Amino acid sequence: MDKQKNKRRSGPRTFDRDHAVDVAMHLFWRHGFEGVSLTDLTSAIGIAPPSLYAAFGSKAGLYREALDRYARMPNAFGDLDPTTSLSEAIENFLKHAVNAITDPAGEGGCMISSGMLQCGEDHVELALELAERRKLLRDKIALTLQAWLTPESAASSARYLMTLLLGLSIQARDGASPEELQDIANEALLVFKAREPGGCGIAPAWYVKSGDFAVTPKATT
Repeated sequence: MDKQKNKRRSGPRTFDRDHAVDVAMHLFWRHGFEGVSLTDLTSAIGIAPPSLYAAFGSKAGLYREALDRYARMPNAFGDLDPTTSLSEAIENFLKHAVNAITDPAGEGGCMISSGMLQCGEDHVELALELAERRKLLRDKIALTLQAWLTPESAASSARYLMTLLLGLSIQARDGASPEELQDIANEALLVFKAREPGGCGIAPAWYVKSGDFAVTPKATT
């Protein structure tokens, strides 16, 4: 009887799915999908390839779960909160973005906004899924911006913000400091401050459009 108990105690450890996804998320975030091999994953997680396939179906299946985990992180890019003003909402969103992509607990940059921008032919479908995730985030931002802007202006502004997020993410991966990235965000914030009634921001010369998107810079003295 004692021998049977000892045998059970010395058996394989229970597979920790949550731990596996967390480890994989950091590997994929740091190196990208194609930069992480199956051996990298199984060695870091501590399981054999058959166990990984049994749990996740494929490397791509594990990557999808890792993306879901990343999207649920408290410091990941989230929704744009409808606050009291357009510029306040943008300011809070950009501050959160800079904090997220420079968090020492992370791997630098955004796993979704800059994920799989290039890939081999075998992974085109997965890359399209990343593009769809980015589109969904852009659509959510646009919907929130409609509290202050027309649908057309909100959609254009959301695309502008997503472009900015991608640039900030790449800069973070290249080693830019939080202060440097916040300076970039502050420059972008001037665009939105200039659009509010009585706004104090001065829009860049390139950002003058007609119709609902018009910006009239204040005269300087």
